[in-house]
Amino acid sequence: MKLIGSTTSPYVRKVRIVLAEKKLDYQFVQDNVWGDDTTVTASNPLGKVPCLVMEGGEAVFDSRVIVEYLDTLSPVGKLIPTSGRERAEVKTWEALADGAMDAGILARMEATWVHRSDEQRCQAWIDRQMGKVNAALKAMSQGLGDKPYCSGIHLSLSDIAVGCALGWLEFRYPELAWRTEYPNLGKLMDKLMQRASFADTKPGA
Repeated sequence: MKLIGSTTSPYVRKVRIVLAEKKLDYQFVQDNVWGDDTTVTASNPLGKVPCLVMEGGEAVFDSRVIVEYLDTLSPVGKLIPTSGRERAEVKTWEALADGAMDAGILARMEATWVHRSDEQRCQAWIDRQMGKVNAALKAMSQGLGDKPYCSGIHLSLSDIAVGCALGWLEFRYPELAWRTEYPNLGKLMDKLMQRASFADTKPGA
């Protein structure tokens, strides 16, 4: 398998962590989707990463679809329950974490995209998106409570998705004091960073 992605993308990191936790072999091909020389569109017409290319050339995207598929490839470290409320809970955690990243990226693009002038940038839009980020952080903290992991006592996709969101926010928005406001999230992140799958995929590394 070949994974096309970027080391700064939190969605790509989510897939890389799942691949590591599932002990699956793959080739990592870096691609800058904003560069003129991007090649991901040959596999994903949406021009987005991550994109998983199979041995036969078939492509799988986006990150939620990829991790769902990867979890079926090996019995090692089952990350997504097969059915029922437990499965819905894990997928909801993933949706919450991905939504926080979606909003954070939209705010960042509005503030930094080089093809938009300062006069064209909308602070109200940025504030709206960051409001979603802050609401998601509060919901994550409340949902985690004093549990060792987001969905019980074992690592699951819930924790991987949340860890990727927190790691990206720490990377792109260091001014956000979420560790101070939500110490249980900081404790979870510190625990996750002790795993090789997280330590080896720090944003930009």
